[in-house]
Amino acid sequence: MKASHIALLRGINVGGKNRLPMKDLAALFEAQGCVEVRTFIQSGNVVFGASEAVAAKLPAQVSAAILKAHGLRVPVVLRTADELLRVGRRNPFLKGGVVLDTLHVAFLADAPSASAASALDPKRSPPDEIAIRGRELYLRLPNGVSATKITNDYLDRTLGTVSTMRSWRTTTQLIELCKV
Repeated sequence: MKASHIALLRGINVGGKNRLPMKDLAALFEAQGCVEVRTFIQSGNVVFGASEAVAAKLPAQVSAAILKAHGLRVPVVLRTADELLRVGRRNPFLKGGVVLDTLHVAFLADAPSASAASALDPKRSPPDEIAIRGRELYLRLPNGVSATKITNDYLDRTLGTVSTMRSWRTTTQLIELCKV
């Protein structure tokens, strides 16, 4: 079975906090009925096969299982492999001369309303740039992710949903895993 879904977990194994071994994480997904579960790097990226019925319940079930087993509150954002492939084609910052290491994607659990999306302040963190496309927020962060004021907390509050950010490099590597 080819990978059909990707789960993006926020805030695990970042800076030595919220430790969650990847083999434990994979086992949680398998216990929910997922197959061919693979984790990618230590920061909560899971590629797996699952029916739509299993996938629909997965974010809430995995979050609850992590809380019960490890005492961690971890939001889970899900994408299908096809959705992730589209993410790779929709980045408005991919143009000649752009430094790829400055690009990131914030994956949103839900598409924000038009009024919430318009509340994003494009001048919040100069010279950073943001562009929202459905359930993804594309970012160009010339000074790096550690220097930006466009944080998950800001995005969650402003957009009224849950976000988790990945570098463009990680995003493209996840896209490649979906093709295997």
